Amino acid sequence: MRIIGGKFKGKKLKEFDGLSVRPTSDRAREALFNILSFEIAGSAFLDLFTGTGAVGLEALSRGAKTVEFVDSSKQSAEIAKINIKSVRLDIEPKIKDAKNYLLTTNLKFDYIFLDPPYAFNEECELFSVIKERQLLNEGGLIIYEHKSDKQSQNYLGFTLCDTRKYGIATFDFYKESL
Repeated sequence: MRIIGGKFKGKKLKEFDGLSVRPTSDRAREALFNILSFEIAGSAFLDLFTGTGAVGLEALSRGAKTVEFVDSSKQSAEIAKINIKSVRLDIEPKIKDAKNYLLTTNLKFDYIFLDPPYAFNEECELFSVIKERQLLNEGGLIIYEHKSDKQSQNYLGFTLCDTRKYGIATFDFYKESL
């Protein structure tokens, strides 16, 4: 696993041992950031369920102004921290449950990347908290990665505006409904 583009391009990242964690593949990350292209520059990005931190680091590499790395797993946070330090940044990943983070943060984001474990079934609650707390900046985007055999759907207050499949992963792109 490596950073695909931007100022940290080619940097190898530490991965998890075994198959217990499923990081977003290099191919899928490259496709995602090709879609976001230059819009990512100067943005505030939330990498929720951060895992190794690869998606958030890709955002920083391509010009995001800030990235919040959040995961409930201490092991994930430790690996993300190693990867963050490997590109000489000093950002501390938050060890916090996704919903609790969303309920307590005072930050707003241009992009919220949700990549929960494929067995996770509480995404509706996360979308609800994001909407209630107005955590998405105007014109912002939620990117929800899920297993391709799971049906894409709309969530109250958001409009599904695009879906892209990459192997076993699907990215759904949501904008706030007007």
